Amino acid sequence: MKMNNALISLAVAMALGATQANAATPAQHVVLISVDGLHQDDLAWFVKNHPASALATLVNNGVEYANAMTPFPSDSFPGLIGQVTGGHPGTTGIYYDVTYNRDLLPPGTTDCVNTLPGTVVAFDESIDKNTDRLDAGQNIAGLYDNVPSSYALISALSGDPKTLIDPAMLPVDPMSCAPVYPHQYLKVNTVFNVAKSQHLRTAWSDKHPAYEIVNGRADNGVTEFFTPEINSLTVTGGSVDFTKNNVDTQTYDNLKVNAVLNWAKGKDHAGTGTVGVPAIYGMNFQSVSTAQKLNLSGYYDPANPGAVLANGLGGYVADGSGALVPGPVLSGALSFVDQSISKIVAAVDPSNTVVIISAKHGQSPENRAKLVLINDGDMLAALDAAWNAAHPGANGLVANALDDDGVLLWLKDRSKVATNFAKHFLMNYSGTGIGSDSLGNKTAVNFTNAGLRTVNAGADAYAMFGVKKGDARVPDVVGIAKVGSVYAGSKLSKIAEHGGNALNDRHVPILVWGAGIASGVTVTDAVETVQIAPTILNSLGLDPNKLKAVLMEGTAVLPKLN
Repeated sequence: MKMNNALISLAVAMALGATQANAATPAQHVVLISVDGLHQDDLAWFVKNHPASALATLVNNGVEYANAMTPFPSDSFPGLIGQVTGGHPGTTGIYYDVTYNRDLLPPGTTDCVNTLPGTVVAFDESIDKNTDRLDAGQNIAGLYDNVPSSYALISALSGDPKTLIDPAMLPVDPMSCAPVYPHQYLKVNTVFNVAKSQHLRTAWSDKHPAYEIVNGRADNGVTEFFTPEINSLTVTGGSVDFTKNNVDTQTYDNLKVNAVLNWAKGKDHAGTGTVGVPAIYGMNFQSVSTAQKLNLSGYYDPANPGAVLANGLGGYVADGSGALVPGPVLSGALSFVDQSISKIVAAVDPSNTVVIISAKHGQSPENRAKLVLINDGDMLAALDAAWNAAHPGANGLVANALDDDGVLLWLKDRSKVATNFAKHFLMNYSGTGIGSDSLGNKTAVNFTNAGLRTVNAGADAYAMFGVKKGDARVPDVVGIAKVGSVYAGSKLSKIAEHGGNALNDRHVPILVWGAGIASGVTVTDAVETVQIAPTILNSLGLDPNKLKAVLMEGTAVLPKLN
């Protein structure tokens, strides 16, 4: 898992020399890497404190965008979709991984004439054939023999994640009475679709089979996927999934790194067949994200390669000057990601490859002293009870809610009376939440206004996303959280989340390095991660205007690349 820093620097330096010699040559390959949770200030801290690292070398020899923002909501689904389509949620139709649609029918519907429309649309791990298994229910023989060598068997995972999805868990189209797969739900095409239209090979690795959404509506974007389920149980025994301990998350991420390395060699994800290097390929890392969210976790000590330590503080800690810096778990995760990226950079051909590093989302809060965990189950039950009391005979108001560090509500009644009622209730809801001291111990913290600084309801919510009243997908109420508000249960299970509109939710890096890319440039102009999509196509000599979202929104290629 560890690489010598001298070898990392040598590999990157050799690559840089080849890149500069071929600066005028259009790229033939683009590698897209999302380090989920990574803030711009995380990258700056790591580069400053690890000047010989792969990330530092790439920053010093590529183009860094220091003022980049993700779309809102800052969730993985709209975050990735923005990077590969060039569009925001109002254009792509993707607001979160679990949303609500007023036109579709509930999963399992067979009477599509007499069933009333309106259903939760879940495109997360819950649609796997078997969420508990790393192979999502493919049932690879020997995978759960509870020995570390069992992990190697995941190379047999299907390259078509649709085969890993249970259609009975999908919403139903009332016209065809057929299940709606994630790729069918996306309103626009992706960079993968554009590349495939030019008969180019593509590949992508992500955390759930539901990420087959990047295949695009035409279902022809990605030649080969690798989507092991992160929320599954580890294969070495116990009842813990890969997100509950950062050591396990790194083990999981390394499976995807191996797939990317095989693609870089022109192999399939298992490394067994020679198929050619994809034109567009890449992966997401989860290790930084879980390291930011975990209160206490086991971790690898960067100063002692191979040593596993227990119960380090997750997230950020104060240094000697009082400044917040990555704590032991997060520092180890950043080092793991850096060493993994160094392997990928060393594996690509720098004369014809561009590497783009960013993040689907950030995480908030960084300062655990600001944390207030609010029980959203209690909050929503109180909202429904208040609505029922004011409207005798009503059966609650909330059709669906998604609350991480913001509040998205889809209401059963979309009238102005109902949306204003929900807004007024939230802005007057108070109680006692859970905080954390500097050692990770639970504390009691009072909150007001449901932990929100503002609520957009009804017409104001629709205007946020640029959609018209009556849109079947848009949330009716959007609560923008105060920094530190996180919506969860009654345990100190996490110290940060994403999905909201705080600066730390959305201010992420964009780093571009490779063939034809300028060296040592820092761009402070405001940019967005949706600009990655047209940049990918432009780097390959393909037309960014082939992306529907780019045409609809006028999304520009990232500036000052050359």
